[in-house]
Amino acid sequence: MLYYTDLHIHSKYSRATSKNCTLEELAIWAKKKGLNLISTGDFTHPAWFDEIKEKLIPADNGTFRLKPEIEKTINASVKFILSVEISTIYKKWEKTRKVHQIVFVPDIQTAEKFRTKLASIGNIKSDGRPILGLDSRNLLEITLESNEHSYIIPAHIWTPWFSVLGSKSGFDSIEECYDDLSEHIFALETGLSSDPEMNWHVSKLDKFRLVSNSDAHSPSKLAREATVFSREPDYFSIKHALKTGDGYDGTVEFFPEEGKYHEDGHRKCSIHLTPEETKKLNGICPVCGKPLTIGVLYRVNELSDRDKIITPPETSGKVYSLVPLQEILSEIMQKGITSKSVAREYENLINTFGSELAILQSIPIDEITKHSTLLGEGISRLRQGKVIKQAGYDGEYGRIKLFETNEY
Repeated sequence: MLYYTDLHIHSKYSRATSKNCTLEELAIWAKKKGLNLISTGDFTHPAWFDEIKEKLIPADNGTFRLKPEIEKTINASVKFILSVEISTIYKKWEKTRKVHQIVFVPDIQTAEKFRTKLASIGNIKSDGRPILGLDSRNLLEITLESNEHSYIIPAHIWTPWFSVLGSKSGFDSIEECYDDLSEHIFALETGLSSDPEMNWHVSKLDKFRLVSNSDAHSPSKLAREATVFSREPDYFSIKHALKTGDGYDGTVEFFPEEGKYHEDGHRKCSIHLTPEETKKLNGICPVCGKPLTIGVLYRVNELSDRDKIITPPETSGKVYSLVPLQEILSEIMQKGITSKSVAREYENLINTFGSELAILQSIPIDEITKHSTLLGEGISRLRQGKVIKQAGYDGEYGRIKLFETNEY
C-alpha cells in the first residue's frame, strides 16, 4: 500500500478568509483527494496557531488529528504535522536573495519556542507566510536549535523570484545558500514547474531526496502534487525516509509544463519563449525591451552538467505524472474549472470511487468508462502519458489537455 502526503500548505488566515480555510476544510479535502497526512501550514500565525491548539490533539509520533467530536461531525480523519513556510529576504554577495523554505517541527512546545524566536526578529502576524530579513543559513540554525528533530526543506527550488536556485534571486548551489549548515538539508521540493527528471540533469542535487507538494493556498488545491511513502507516514518516519530513502517511494507530479514558470516570457507582452529563443534574444523582451522572466527550464539547463539521463540517481523514487481531476472534467465538459457543473460531477465521482488519487491512478479503466466513456478514455491516456502540453510562463499556468478539440 502507498501513502500520500502533502507537506506544503498555507492557511492564508484572515478574518475574511478563515471560514473558507479551516482545519476541518483541510481534512475534508484531504479525504476527497486520498491523502493520508498533510501539514498544518502557517503555525507561526497567532490566530492560526490558536486554532491548531484548539482543534488538534496529539496522535502518534509527532502527528496530530482533529478532536474526535470534530472528526465525527465532518466524517473525515487525516493526520497533520506542524509546518510553516518562511520567506527570507536579505543581501548576500552583493545580490538580494529571496528564498522560501518549509520548516517542520515535531510538537507544540517546539513550535512555541520557534515562534517566540522569530517574533523577536520580525513580524509573524501578517497573513500569509512570514517575511524576515534573515539569512537562510541563520533560519536553518534557529530551526535546528529549536529541537533536534526540526528540519527545513527548501521550497519550490527553481521558481524565479523566491527560491534557493531561482534565476532572479537564488544561488547556484544549496551549499552557497546554507553555508556550513548545508549538510542538514537532505530534501528539496521540486515545485510545480519542474519534475524529478529535470532535476536529475544537475548532478550536485543527486544527494537530496526530491519531494513534491501542492503549495496549496486553498483546500481544493491539495494534492496537485504529493510525496509518496511505502510505509504509513508520521513525523519521524517521514524525516527518516527523506534522509535515508527507507520508506520513500516517489512523488506525484504536475506535468512541469503546466507550472506557471516553466518557460520564459513576459505575460504583459504576451511573449512566450523556449530557452533557445530566449538566448537568441539575449534575454530581452522584443516588445518592451526589458529583461524577460527566465523560467525554470532555462535555469535548470543553465546549471545542468548532464545532457542525457541514463540512470536516475540512487536517491530517486518513482514519478507519477498526473492532471488534477477538476481540470480533466473541465476539459471534457467544456465548463470552467470552478463551475457548479464541474463541482457536482467531481463530488459524484468521489462518492462513487472514493478519492481523486484513486480515480487518477488505480480504479480500473473499465469501471470509469461505465460512468463516462470520455473520462475513461482521458484517464487511460493520462496513465500512458499521452497528453498535449502548452507550457506556462511568467506567472501564467500552462495547460495539459487529453483530447484534441474535435474529439469532444
